[in-house]
Amino acid sequence: MRRRIWDPFLTERDRQVFEASGYGALAGYGERPALVIIDVNYAFCGEKPEPILSAIKAWRTSCGEDAWTALEQIQPLIAAARAKRLPVIYTTGEFRSDGWDAGSWRWKSSRRSEDGERPRNVDGNEIMPSIAPQKSDLVIRKQKPSAFFGTNLTAYLNLLQCDSLIVAGTTTSGCVRATVLDAFNLNYRVAVVEEACFDRSQASHAINLADMHAKYADVVALTNALEFIGALPEGLFRLPGD
Repeated sequence: MRRRIWDPFLTERDRQVFEASGYGALAGYGERPALVIIDVNYAFCGEKPEPILSAIKAWRTSCGEDAWTALEQIQPLIAAARAKRLPVIYTTGEFRSDGWDAGSWRWKSSRRSEDGERPRNVDGNEIMPSIAPQKSDLVIRKQKPSAFFGTNLTAYLNLLQCDSLIVAGTTTSGCVRATVLDAFNLNYRVAVVEEACFDRSQASHAINLADMHAKYADVVALTNALEFIGALPEGLFRLPGD
C-alpha cells in the first residue's frame, strides 16, 4: 500500500478507527471535471522560494518553499487540462483598498494591518506568472475561504455541465478544504491532488489531506490525476472564447 503523507501524524487508534469505520473508500473521478486552482498568488507564495520563516517577514500568509515546490506540480496539471480543453478555474482574493470588506479576516491575525503595504507594490492577489490564466480560463474573485461562498462558481460549473472537480492550491487546511467541503455539499465528486496542494503548517497540511480523503474527496497522486485527464475523450467542453 502506498505510504501517505499523513501516516506519521496518525496514532495507532486513528488507523484502526479509519479502517473499522470504512472511511477512505475511493469515490472515483467524474466524467466532466473542472480543474480548480485555489489562491496560488503572491500572498501565499511570495516573490521567490525561501524558507518560510524568512518568507513570512514580507508576506505574512506565505507558505515559503513548499509553495514553489507545489507550483512545479501544478504546472503539468494545468498543461494536461488545457491539452484536453477542460475548464481551468482559478480563485484569488479581492478586497477594497481600505480593507473595510475584510470583515472577520481581521480577527485572527495581529498582522492584518500590513496587507495594504506590499513589497515593491506587488499585488498579493495576483496569480503567479508561471501558471497565469489564459483566455479560455475563468478567474473567481472571493473574500472567504470557500471558492463557492458569495461567488459565481456554481453558476459557471452548471453552465459548463461539470459533475466533478480536480483541486489544487492553498492552503490545504483553509481555502482548499473549505472549497472541497462545499463541493461535497453540492454533490460534486472531488479529487484533491496531493503534491499540488500546500500549506504553511506541515501538520495541518497532512491531517487535512487525511480528513478530506476519509470523508469528502479522493486525495490522489499527481501521476494518477494526469493519467485520468489524459484518458478523457476530446471535445467534452465548449470553453469561454470557443
